[in-house]
Amino acid sequence: MSSTFGEIFRIHTYGESHGGGVGVIIDGCPPSIPVSLENIQHELDRRRPGQSDIVTPRKEADTAEVLSGLHDGLTLGTPISIAVKNTDQRPGAYDEMAVKYRPSHADYTYDAKYGIRAPSGGGRASARETIGRVAAAAVGKQVLNAISPGIEVIAWVSTIQHIHANVDPATITSEQVESNIVRTGDPNVVETMINHIKKIRSDGNSVGGIIECVIRNCPPGLGEPIFDKLEAELAKAMLSIPATKGFEIGSGFQGTLLTGKEHNDPFEMRDGKVRTTTNHSGGVQGGISNGENIIFRVAFKPTATIISEQDTVTDKGETTKLMGKGRHDACVLPRAVPIVEAMATLVLTDHLLRQRATRPV
Repeated sequence: MSSTFGEIFRIHTYGESHGGGVGVIIDGCPPSIPVSLENIQHELDRRRPGQSDIVTPRKEADTAEVLSGLHDGLTLGTPISIAVKNTDQRPGAYDEMAVKYRPSHADYTYDAKYGIRAPSGGGRASARETIGRVAAAAVGKQVLNAISPGIEVIAWVSTIQHIHANVDPATITSEQVESNIVRTGDPNVVETMINHIKKIRSDGNSVGGIIECVIRNCPPGLGEPIFDKLEAELAKAMLSIPATKGFEIGSGFQGTLLTGKEHNDPFEMRDGKVRTTTNHSGGVQGGISNGENIIFRVAFKPTATIISEQDTVTDKGETTKLMGKGRHDACVLPRAVPIVEAMATLVLTDHLLRQRATRPV
């Protein structure tokens, strides 16, 4: 099973949803980088369950424990291990799912591939696995601050089903996103989104939507053509997040409606730097960052577990019915915002270190 991500700044996540715990091992982190455990915990708190009345009520403190790789708050250049214990497991809620395949979950496909699976909470397929990613990215963020200060990665909920937020990627702040439990940057749609999620949950159903993300102050030159183009790496990173179904960068699919003359980004000199007058490319050209804002969007499907009876089959091929159980998000997007930021940060950290290895920055 591929549980490793990155080339130089490389992470390996481990653990199942209802096992003893989850975590990450980080390899390739430069030495003597100041790392704050408080910063790691802050990011984990943003994605933990039970943080508001529109997310899963599972009660987990998600307290991070650094087991190796740090001394007096500085990285040693050796592997960094971060562990988080599971304290609110309820595997008994999944007894029925041990033999019945949940629609649109990984139950059947894991059986088809491995011949065995952890049925409680989806095992490795659970979004609880992303704790390791978020913890690693919190370290990565501090690496970025040390070697290329000023880079900002900010994500927000752009849509929930048919409700659209109006957000300017050039000016949105983390404080604006974190000021509401749905994590959208548009205060005019906060209550509408919250009420919609609550209504859908009361119906035993779920909804999806889109998270948009901007990377500001990214230096030009990041990305490794041909196959490790920056947008290709971002796409892989985002589509590795549970429940994702789509990725687009810059003009995305809307760019197909433009002509080349309309879509091209003319160059100009601004403050002594090569800049573009428009940004249809989304900050990446030829697979390499060009110094403009990197803007992309990630589509999340409705949560697969719904509290409604559905048709399914057993692992013996018998037709049956299944009613969803357990504690789940009716909409994953509010808790997915820090995960999107985390994966973008991991890509940036890895490529910045790769660029430094190729050419001094």
